[in-house]
Amino acid sequence: MRIFHVSDCYLPRLGGIEVQVADLVRTQREAGHEVSVATATRGEPLPGVHRIVAKMPFDLPVHPFGVGHLTRALTSARPDVVHVHAGAVSPFAWMGVRAAWRAGLPCVVTVHSMWDPVTRGMYRLLRLAYGWQRWRLVATTVSNAAAAPIRAVAGPGVPVRVVSNGLDLSGWAPPPGTPDRREEVHIVAVGRLAPRKQPVRLLKLLQAARARVPARIPMRATIVGDGPARGQMERFLERHGMTGWVSLPGRHTREEIAKVLASADVFVAPAPRESFGIAALEARAAGLPVVARAESGVADFVKDGVEGLLGRTLGDLARAVARLCVDAELRESIAAHNRATLPAAGSWPTVLEGFERAYEQARELRASRR
Repeated sequence: MRIFHVSDCYLPRLGGIEVQVADLVRTQREAGHEVSVATATRGEPLPGVHRIVAKMPFDLPVHPFGVGHLTRALTSARPDVVHVHAGAVSPFAWMGVRAAWRAGLPCVVTVHSMWDPVTRGMYRLLRLAYGWQRWRLVATTVSNAAAAPIRAVAGPGVPVRVVSNGLDLSGWAPPPGTPDRREEVHIVAVGRLAPRKQPVRLLKLLQAARARVPARIPMRATIVGDGPARGQMERFLERHGMTGWVSLPGRHTREEIAKVLASADVFVAPAPRESFGIAALEARAAGLPVVARAESGVADFVKDGVEGLLGRTLGDLARAVARLCVDAELRESIAAHNRATLPAAGSWPTVLEGFERAYEQARELRASRR
């Protein structure tokens, strides 16, 4: 199959969408597909990658005449399907959707983010202005939680399928054997320290959990990642006397994160609008109990009381972390289950099958209305 991906951002940028699209492209090529990529991201030449770039402030990944460029590229390539990757706001990606419509090609749009109320309002306005819900699209997104707001905005004319992010879980599996019981409980979180992720709330969660755990139980927390909210977090730790047991080591490589997870007892993913939760899935694959929001995408692979504990409020999450710190038997039983059972989500064969079904549905939808 000839597949043409369109994404605002791509390598050499390193972010959730960029890495996920690059891994999908590689995996599809390994499966025998002919795969191309169009992106508005500057960078060195890569095989099969078309860089449609313009001089924009701050190197923003957008092109003012992107629809025309993409339409010509698609008309020349004539792929079997156009696969567009969009975040909350992705002008170049939606130019790819319009170009696919102009070129008469089947189109699948993967939404990688959770649509908040502002985003939903924006897409309702775009629906009125452009009628994109009539462009014979098939949408996919990474979790049931992320699918609900898209269905509410798009209406019945746009099929919305759930296809999780892909992840090579083999590198996260814990070593065989039962880990030694430690007196200290090590709590870990991994993610970009960006204001929209509300990382200071994570610190408040840890502070509330520490207040609930008896002093005789030592705790420490490691928050892996970097970003513009790091300074604010450091000031919070200083102000509340938490620097002795909470550390911010910065951004880590995959191998370094694996080592941190191997020393951990609990993983926390507190973001309420987490569309999927790759870091949480990695922790789940590493055998850790996961504490996360019940309304986030993490709930697709973490059931309350089985792979971890879920809550709807910050207080719920603080109580869940404290419970796991105090109840070693519960903590170890969840960890034993996670170590013995592979996650159902995230395997690349399942992801490829999910996208191939979406591609076929898009081709059928396009052919049925000619």
